[in-house]
Amino acid sequence: MSQTVRLQKYLAACGIASRRKAEEIITQGRITVDGQIVTAMGVQVNPSQQEIRLDGTLVIPQEDFLYVLLNKPAGYVTTMSDPQGRPIVTSLLHGIKTRLFPVGRLDLDTEGALLLTNDGELAQKIQHPSYEVTKTYEAQVIGRPSTGKILELEQGILLEGKKTAPAKLQILARKTSTTSIRITIHEGRKRQVKKMFQAIGHPLFHLKRIAYGNLFLEGLLPGKYQFLTEEDLKKIFLKKIPLQKNK
Repeated sequence: MSQTVRLQKYLAACGIASRRKAEEIITQGRITVDGQIVTAMGVQVNPSQQEIRLDGTLVIPQEDFLYVLLNKPAGYVTTMSDPQGRPIVTSLLHGIKTRLFPVGRLDLDTEGALLLTNDGELAQKIQHPSYEVTKTYEAQVIGRPSTGKILELEQGILLEGKKTAPAKLQILARKTSTTSIRITIHEGRKRQVKKMFQAIGHPLFHLKRIAYGNLFLEGLLPGKYQFLTEEDLKKIFLKKIPLQKNK
């Protein structure tokens, strides 16, 4: 990069984190440019002429991008570190020396599909609402939601003062005290699926994400991962976008 670029975009391009997470890192005062701490958004930098460091370590562009699909087991956190000492998802990436970060999050007890990469630009696209990347879950909820309640979720309900986007739901099985439902959404609000089912009076008993877009786990065992190809990545997006090539 020989021209000026926004600092958060440069950090993402270097594989530090997604652009959204890079902004958090900047506001935390962890970035220096030519020895000066930068906390403001939108600062322009010229990486070919300026020294940019994260926690004292020089930030340089990635030579190659890696994309991994992990079947996250319950009990792992989707952060890069945990002050409570709980296991983190990156500890499952045995044999991968490149620093990867999770794209989005899954709660501690939620299982299933989790993307990890060092490509901050692609991570930004996956998480940005304008690309409408769908996430599909298999949810087991308490009770037997009525057809009317399911329709409410499909059409959108108010959560914290804002209506959810339309969702797709399919009843998989009804038991005496629980119901299994497949639900597809394209929003990324925090704990959205959990809150949606709570809102209709049928709280979650178990939740597993099974797909991003048309990229499914397809038999990947819990705790295992697979590398993704460019064709795999194209399955994530219902809208066609240009994918960034490896350098």
